[in-house]
Amino acid sequence: MPHAVEELARRARRASRHLATAPTGAKNDALHRAADRLVARADAVLAANATDLTAAEATGTAASALDRLRLDEGRVGAMADGLRQVASLPDPVGETLDGTRRPNGLRILRVRVPLGVVAVIYENRPNVTSDAAGICLKSGNAVLLRGSSTALATNREIAAILREGVAAAGLPEDAIALVDDVTHEGALAVMRCTEFVDCLIPRGGPALIRSIRENATVPVIIDGDGNCHVYVDAAADLDQALRIAVNAKTNRTSVCNAAESLVVHAAVADVFLPRVAEALAARDVVMVGDVGARQRVPTMGEATDDDFGREFLDLKISVAVVPDLDGAIDHVNRFGSGHTEAIVTGDLAAAQRFTDEVDAAVVMVNASTRFTDGERFGFGAEIGISTQKLHARGPMGLRELTTYKYVVWGDGQIVE
Repeated sequence: MPHAVEELARRARRASRHLATAPTGAKNDALHRAADRLVARADAVLAANATDLTAAEATGTAASALDRLRLDEGRVGAMADGLRQVASLPDPVGETLDGTRRPNGLRILRVRVPLGVVAVIYENRPNVTSDAAGICLKSGNAVLLRGSSTALATNREIAAILREGVAAAGLPEDAIALVDDVTHEGALAVMRCTEFVDCLIPRGGPALIRSIRENATVPVIIDGDGNCHVYVDAAADLDQALRIAVNAKTNRTSVCNAAESLVVHAAVADVFLPRVAEALAARDVVMVGDVGARQRVPTMGEATDDDFGREFLDLKISVAVVPDLDGAIDHVNRFGSGHTEAIVTGDLAAAQRFTDEVDAAVVMVNASTRFTDGERFGFGAEIGISTQKLHARGPMGLRELTTYKYVVWGDGQIVE
């Protein structure tokens, strides 16, 4: 393990001991100070970001990746607002989850506590530096951040600002530690830092997730692909379905909660598919579909199983026509990634079956997939969206970054 990564993790572990018992007021003060500094030094952040963008453009980085990398005044302001929102949320640390009293008089309490040191490996998105740091700090965890080489200058500037805010509030600045070793070996060192890291959360594409699965020896919560579907049922309000489908696909194509596939009941496909095809074409979305979809929209390209299983993160969407609700559920469960699935319907029974039988972290009824987001769920800035089932699932907020311990109060009891 590279010595620099190990030393950073060691310092983060030391800081985590202080954070675990830090008063809520001190943590909130640190978040507000960090937010104020981000706004005050936005010019420095944007200058660093411009350097990263220039380098990324020179290497031919895809437009979707550039969008995730790019910051502007609005996005920096949103990062600061996210920190302030996290500060306004209830502190989960120390919450008593439940308790019992045994016949022998022992009182057994289950109390929420921080995980300790949370490592985050992420690609392109410099806002993750702020989001992850803020949510870890409020939940009493130190954070070990390892971003990508494409965002290194931006991440360094943001992390330095956040550390200043933490120190100004009287908390250890090593509660936020940035690994600036962006080599493959540096990433492996974080993945294998079992002595100091309690949990690793990856934020990135399939290659990163595959590397984490193959190499990590620390516990991992997977922030996976977002192959999200919108299913338009036979009982859908088609005007509503059109708004939802277009929003889910085009509001922001480069994010994991954007829709990548449209599934349409055959009973409404003749009417709905030409309408949605026209609306999506006006926004430069390329559509590929199965036989049923292409019969309704002959200009549509042919979709393969690979298309139906792909997270495009671009102006492209796959389309399938199904004969009934069973077909829709089967299609979604076959090709979905377990992130977010949506049904548009006026049939309560159909909605209930879809929510019961679709296997995903989030299931929407008559709403865009774009709502799967920690801030939109009221969690503040999220640290990721888990597509696995242990121990967190869906948007990960403050409570998902805690565990619990049992505290037992006695009065001299012994085991006979």
